[in-house]
Amino acid sequence: NQTHVTEFTLLSFSHGQAFLFVLFLAIYLATLLGNSTILALVSLDPHLHSPMYFFLSHLSCLDICYSSVTVPKILANALRPKATISYGGCLAQMFFLMGCAGTECALLALMAYDRYAAICQPLRYSQAMSPGTCVMAATGCWLWGMVDSAVHTLLASRLSFCRAAQLQHIFCDVPPLLKVTCSSTRLSEAALHAASVFVGLGPFLLVVISYLHILTTILRMPAATSRHKAFSTCSAHLLVVALYFVTANLNYNRPSSGYSPAADTLVSALYCIVSPMLNPYIYSLRNQEVHRALRKAL
Repeated sequence: NQTHVTEFTLLSFSHGQAFLFVLFLAIYLATLLGNSTILALVSLDPHLHSPMYFFLSHLSCLDICYSSVTVPKILANALRPKATISYGGCLAQMFFLMGCAGTECALLALMAYDRYAAICQPLRYSQAMSPGTCVMAATGCWLWGMVDSAVHTLLASRLSFCRAAQLQHIFCDVPPLLKVTCSSTRLSEAALHAASVFVGLGPFLLVVISYLHILTTILRMPAATSRHKAFSTCSAHLLVVALYFVTANLNYNRPSSGYSPAADTLVSALYCIVSPMLNPYIYSLRNQEVHRALRKAL
């Protein structure tokens, strides 16, 4: 009874296509504007040529990739009477989506270490975060995410489907595919759990450990102005970390009963569509260096 699937139908587009089109177009344009502005400022302003902003530019590039993997197809499907995605397009979308997910986990941990080195070990900072080290670390983050994604995509390509391939979702991801396959999902589920530990939980623990050391160092600072400055440089990163890891955990570590289709779509949208839009604005709200660079550019 197994059939070769050539395309998937996305059922979450059954209502409100016009509203979805306007909503996601606004989110996508805001994402492109915010992250492109960060990339341009870091590239043009010499005062932002530091490891922290080097990693921030990678995060902005990653957020543009995140949105571009999903949102253009969402916009195209919102204008069609029947929302579909080809089998190959589904696997490609899933590969790049999960690649971005794994890369962002590693990059956020690396940014936390950068703050730890700057605040807790300032005398060794220039040596620990040299330009060559930063380039190698950022490259490692991208490779880490893509290797993890390749494993999930390979396992997904081996799934078979014996009924109409209808996904209760607005884009392709591993959890929706596992719901409609008639193959055994043990390997894919094991890979998801392993990724949750090594790709998700591991970097998150590194972030927590880094910020525990940072908090201890900040509380020992005698001057209130020094403490305030240190807190202000870390608060934006902590907010981004909390937003990303909470939504990612809700997306990939679902309860056994699953979510309702509406909740499922909302969680995934927050994780890989709304979060990339908010990141550049969170980083620029209280960052005086970014404000000065923006005023100078304007």
